Amino acid sequence: MITSEHITGLILAGGRAQRMGGIDKGLIPFHGKAMIESAISRLRPQVSTILINANRSITKYSHYGYPVLMDSTPDFSGPLAGFSVGLQHCKTPYLLTSPCDSPLLPVDLAKEMASQLENNDLELVFASSKEDDGKVWSQPVFCLMKSDLQDSLDTFLSKGDLKIDHWFKELRSGTVVFENPLAFANVNTPEELAALEKVSL
Repeated sequence: MITSEHITGLILAGGRAQRMGGIDKGLIPFHGKAMIESAISRLRPQVSTILINANRSITKYSHYGYPVLMDSTPDFSGPLAGFSVGLQHCKTPYLLTSPCDSPLLPVDLAKEMASQLENNDLELVFASSKEDDGKVWSQPVFCLMKSDLQDSLDTFLSKGDLKIDHWFKELRSGTVVFENPLAFANVNTPEELAALEKVSL
């Protein structure tokens, strides 16, 4: 059985945040604290240790006491570049990824995805959310993967493809649908930030 001891958490803070005017999203205040603090507090009980993937504000992120890893590629090549550097430094059998700008991420994220992965002999499980209207959306940056996928990912990236779902299709992958759509709400604009603060009081 996969427990928190077998999982390393990777918080992805490596993007450019163009829609937020280029501000580093993990450091934007959410209820008075940097947004990444909410992600850390929700992820920490679910994993044995945390890594942070960031390409700037390295000193600020390092204040949280966890290793800060920069992408191997210097061109902001998306979450897969973060996955790659996370896998390089992962010392547990599994890696759980989450972005820095989803401060309400599920507290049972690891448990539900580990169960799906084990029961169906999968290599990677990603989250999906069910909206109030019944639509299901994939949330591919939230995933639990075996830590031996480094070669598979690097081979995929070497082809120049950065699409996360294309890589998933090369693996034995599946998804877990979470019923609360707010759990994956992320912040791309100042308006979204204000709205999310209101509903999460």
